[in-house]
Amino acid sequence: MPRLPTPLTLPDHGHEHNEHTDSATNGNGARAAASGAPGKRPRPGAARRWLRGETATAWAFVSPSVLIILGLSVIPVAWSLLLSFQADDLVTPSRWVGLGNYQALVRDPHFSQAVRNTLLYTVLYVPLSIGLGLLLALVLNQRIRLVGVYRTLMFVPFVISATAQGVLFSFILDPEFGAANSVLHTLGISSQGFLTDPGQSLLILVAISLWSGTGFCVVVTLAALQDVSPSLIEAARLDGAGRRHLLRHVILPAVTPVIVFLLLWQTINALQVFDLVYVTTKGGPLGSTTVIVYFIWEQAFKNFTAGYGAAAAYALALALLLIAAVPRVARGVRSRRENHRLQGAAR
Repeated sequence: MPRLPTPLTLPDHGHEHNEHTDSATNGNGARAAASGAPGKRPRPGAARRWLRGETATAWAFVSPSVLIILGLSVIPVAWSLLLSFQADDLVTPSRWVGLGNYQALVRDPHFSQAVRNTLLYTVLYVPLSIGLGLLLALVLNQRIRLVGVYRTLMFVPFVISATAQGVLFSFILDPEFGAANSVLHTLGISSQGFLTDPGQSLLILVAISLWSGTGFCVVVTLAALQDVSPSLIEAARLDGAGRRHLLRHVILPAVTPVIVFLLLWQTINALQVFDLVYVTTKGGPLGSTTVIVYFIWEQAFKNFTAGYGAAAAYALALALLLIAAVPRVARGVRSRRENHRLQGAAR
């Protein structure tokens, strides 16, 4: 009966015994051959050299990304933090002032106005964008004709850059030659100042932002709506739930995590608005549209008070960190309450 071949993945003790016997009779050549038998562990020195080679190869691939991150993120952040404690005009040697820049921010009425404008813009833009996004997502979640075209049209303004939006609406809302006042004149309404009116300019910026930013909320909310289980909706309908109860007790709880994400995302974006302001109003008229990021740019690159601008930037960064930490803190508090409740119920 022919002998079966030895499996490659399992050591054959009989085969190893034969090899050791042959090595005893055939000398050093057979011993060298037996040293390469399966199951033989490599030498520690060779393993260390192999690991060092693997580590060097890994760092060779990772080092360009690490250098880019250090050069464009970590080092500028550290340098700007150091700059915020100095009086620096980017030309003459800097002078250490400690917390003087931060103390000056508290007393600066222009910074206070920028903070008020930013908060007002955020309070108006964030709820309206999320509410309109949810409403349009509910409409576009229905089986209607050409729904794919409508969804695309809703998302197109979002991919247009803020600079292009600002240039476009600057022409449309021009007080003398814009199309908006021509339409109002046709309807018998007096001409409006729009972006040149201190009472209207910030509201107009909110409207422009809604035109572009609502599409993102529509797409994200629509994806969440399509993830709601149809069987859950059908069960609620069989129990007699109407549209209002279905929306309140089934759909809204299912999309609540997405709405929380949008709330955080839109708030962070609203607090960092800059390019639309720079293209359209440049902080005017009379500072009515000066937001925090534009104030930072103006102090650093227009007034050449880079240290003062860096201090304002870190004040904004601290506010953004606090906003980002709120959901984590709330989640931790909710988890502890649930644990205490479960422990109390177990007792």
